[in-house]
Order: sequence, then structure tokens, then C-alpha cells
Amino acid sequence: MRKPLLTLLLLALGAAGLFFSLPTLLDRLLNGVAAAPPYAVGEPARRLHAGLFIADLHDDALLWQRDLLERHAYGHSDLPRLLEAGVALQVFASVTKTPRGLNYQRNAADSDNITLLALAQRWPPATWSSLLQRALYHAEKLRQAAADSQGRLQLIRTRGELATFIQAWRQDPRRVAALLATEGLHPLEGRLEHLDLLYDAGYRIAGLTHFFDNEVGGSAHGLHQGGLTPLGRQVIARLEEKAMLIDLAHASAALIDEVLAVARRPLLVSHTGVEGTCPGPRNLSDRQLRGIAASGGVVGIGYWEGAVCATSVEAIVRAIRYTSTLIGVEHVALGSDFNGTVHTPFDVTGLPRLTAGLLAAGFSQAEIAAIMGGNVRRLLLASLPQD
Repeated sequence: MRKPLLTLLLLALGAAGLFFSLPTLLDRLLNGVAAAPPYAVGEPARRLHAGLFIADLHDDALLWQRDLLERHAYGHSDLPRLLEAGVALQVFASVTKTPRGLNYQRNAADSDNITLLALAQRWPPATWSSLLQRALYHAEKLRQAAADSQGRLQLIRTRGELATFIQAWRQDPRRVAALLATEGLHPLEGRLEHLDLLYDAGYRIAGLTHFFDNEVGGSAHGLHQGGLTPLGRQVIARLEEKAMLIDLAHASAALIDEVLAVARRPLLVSHTGVEGTCPGPRNLSDRQLRGIAASGGVVGIGYWEGAVCATSVEAIVRAIRYTSTLIGVEHVALGSDFNGTVHTPFDVTGLPRLTAGLLAAGFSQAEIAAIMGGNVRRLLLASLPQD
């Protein structure tokens, strides 16, 4: 009997080892780049890039078990690579649920990939069955990384904190400001009061929906793709009362229209493409772009094929040029979607290639400074909560 038992034990241990190593394998497989670093650019672009305040509106690094403070040879970003790239401000999103068979057209809300990921990555037991607890865990993960970073990563919650950070950054740019965002408001679990818990945990940007319709409203990829629910209308009012920025990435057309009609503060779309250069279910129409601009908001242009119809710097620049021409350079920003199971032209250390691409496309240095981060800095200094 001993030999069969030993065989079963070894098989069980092997299966457990495979299960717990699966997230790293998926991270390596799904967060790839078209060209590996290092990335060479000409001297004019390198010199310009070195002086920019660079801000990116969307990174899903908190989803993975990589240590943010350590450099990795896979995935798109971590603190050492953000510093090398000259990134001054990074928005980190909390992904708490994705449907099985995820696609851009139609997804139901009755399945979830993240539960297995939470188990395999040994997240706290409370996160195994609660979307709210997953968001709170991601907030604590970022807070702890900032606390352990010796001041190189700083969690920002207010205008005053951002202003203080910018002043320090001008003296020593080897630091990164971090903001928290939700990738959909399903962590509310249908309860308005949970928004206060997210706010207290540090969340300052609220993506309303992700790949499925939720209790707040319709997704561009959901079954019904409707507008705001009754709870959603309460949520919009509470978000504006708390000075949390509303993010319309992944929102259905009906949801975008309804939020544009009722919102009184600037809106943003953290990571998207535009129909003018890349038609697709989640890319913004000209009318939607004009609406975001009219609110005083910004649009973060993504780097992956679904956003810009290619995996290249040239495709990203085309989308930026189109959007800038339509609604003005002052409303355009970067929204990489790094680490969001997307294939991008480069990891974050390749950002100088984007600066070079914008120069080659005829953007002025002032316009490039605005697109690469100045517009996000202006929006946050005007829109984050007061101290």
C-alpha cells in the first residue's frame, strides 16, 4: 500500500505546485511585448523625455504576485522600471472580477476568473468570496509597497499631497506618485455605503464597469449594455460629493451618455482607443470624445491592438493625433493598460520611443509635455479632494 500512497502524494504535490505557479506562467504569457528592452531612441527624444512629467492612467500590476519594488524580466512595469522610464505618476487599478470566456462583445456576470487567481496567489481568505475585500487587499498591497519604498513610491489621496509630491519631484525626479482606481464598481457589492470604505482605503478614481454589466450600470461588453441603474445614479452623486474622479473606460454607450448628462465634474476615460482610427466595441466615438472634452476631462490612449488596431508606436501616435485634432491636445493622455493581459509594443522602459514617435509626427515639445503627463497633472490638481 505504501507505494500507491506515495505516488498519490507526489501527484498531489505536483498538482499543487502547478496550481500555485500558474499565475506567474499566465503573467509571463499574457503580459508580453512586441520588442524586448533595451529600447534605443535618438538624442533629441532622449533629452526631451528626460525632462517630462510623465503620467499613465491605467496599470493592472496589483493583480499579479510580482513585488512592485523589485525589477522583473517579464510583465510591463514595476517600480525600478517606472523610475528608469521617468514615470512621475502612475494610476494603479484594482481588478476584482473577470468573466470566463472574456471577450469584447457580450459577457455575463455569472462567472469569475479572479477567484482561482486569488487562491493560487494566496490572497487573504476574505478575498476568496468578496469583491470588496479584493479591492481593499489591493489598496493595502499598494500602501505597503509605498511604505517599504524608502519614499520612492508615494500614495496620493489629495491635491495637497500631489502638490507636495510635485515640488519634491522637481528637486529629485526619482520618485513615483501612485493613485488607486477601481476597474469597475462591482466591489460595492450593490451597497452604496461600501463606496465610503473604498474612499477610506485610498481609492480616488472610480471605473464604473469592466467586462460585464453590474449593479451600477452597463458595460460595453455586457449582455444588456444599458445606462445607469437607480443605484448608479446614487453612486454618481456620491462620487462627485467625495471628489472621486469618474472613469468611463469599458462603459456602454448608454452609460456614457447618461453620465455625461448628469455629471458636474470632469470625467476621464483611463484606457481606450478611438473609433476614428480603430473601430471597436470599447473605443470612443467622436461624439463621446467631444463630451469628455466638454466636461473638462481627459482621454487616456491605450497601447494594445484592441485600442489602436496594431501593436506599434505608430498606431498609438495615430490615435493620439486623431484625438488631439478632434478635441484638443489638452484633453489627451496616456492609458497604457500595462499588465492588463495585453500585448504592447514595449514595456514601460520603452516610453522614450513614444516621445520619439510624437516628435516625428510633428507635435511640439509643449504638446508632448501635455500629452505625456501635463494634462493628467492639471486635472488631478484641480479635481482630487482637498486636504
